[in-house]
Amino acid sequence: MNDRMRVLVAVGTTVLLFLGVQLGALALIEPFHESGRQAVENPQNPTNSILYFGVMLIATGLMLAAFKYDLEWLIRLLIVGVSVMISWYVFAELVPALLAPPLAAAVADALAIVVALAVGAALLLYPEWYVIDTTGVVMGAGAAALFGISFGLLPALLLLAVLAVYDAISVYGTEHMLDLAEGVMDLKIPVVLVVPMTLSYSYLADGSTDDVLEDDRETDTSAADGGTEQDIDASAADDAGALDRDALFIGLGDAVIPSILVASAAYFLEAGAISVPLIALNLPALGALVGTIAGLLVLMYMVLKGRPHAGLPLLNGGAIGGYLLGALASGLSIVTALGF
Repeated sequence: MNDRMRVLVAVGTTVLLFLGVQLGALALIEPFHESGRQAVENPQNPTNSILYFGVMLIATGLMLAAFKYDLEWLIRLLIVGVSVMISWYVFAELVPALLAPPLAAAVADALAIVVALAVGAALLLYPEWYVIDTTGVVMGAGAAALFGISFGLLPALLLLAVLAVYDAISVYGTEHMLDLAEGVMDLKIPVVLVVPMTLSYSYLADGSTDDVLEDDRETDTSAADGGTEQDIDASAADDAGALDRDALFIGLGDAVIPSILVASAAYFLEAGAISVPLIALNLPALGALVGTIAGLLVLMYMVLKGRPHAGLPLLNGGAIGGYLLGALASGLSIVTALGF
């Protein structure tokens, strides 16, 4: 497989993974609503976004501390546990819908629990890239739907804007997000999406990503300093080296966060409704979905240059821009679209 084809396949696979999260979230918002999964009493309260951001900061700090004090096993068990919980939320809606007529509801619910536990077992016993990605899509769709029905339009927009700024600061400024990424990728847990670039790639056999991250940091630092001739040569070598990698990695949060706005728009807005089987969809939600994919394509172009980049500024920016265009196209005023 030549380099051009490898790049096209990698980009196409990444787009499909993102679409899996987004379309899955759109399919789950109505079942979650009917099951009372909304996490807050007042989804229109903008302080929900502030609270979530605060919890995320605390969680990030605790994870960094865990890596510092060699408690990686605790992080792995926690993430696997969360994976089982969210998978159960998803399968509790999916399995009864598929099997309830021939099976008793109790049997269908028990089967959903068994499937969710099987997800956890697979993550612990055989976290190959396709297990990680499949679990990531299920988790991502479930999380995006849960947050989508729990965050009204204004809280969702605020959340995406704040997290985009935070992501940029944590990658280009403090760089602690790179430290976090370095730690979690070696744990082989579904907080990243793994996109193989070779047919023989095995995530299990890939011992560590430390060298990739360290090389990327050195290149990024050189570019930030203005760069000498040697720096430029090194940068060019890294650009070529990006195509020599066996896999690309992108954070699951990069797929989930913009998808929150997709789900929120589909759930809280009735204007511009589009009839599509199995999913809730309208023009604003479609705009957010398309905008996210547009941002993803730009991000992939930058990632393939061989340097780490903050994903949420592009992804959230694309989602917000696409959402606003879709809202205006559906006849909503900008004030209504912003959730006021």
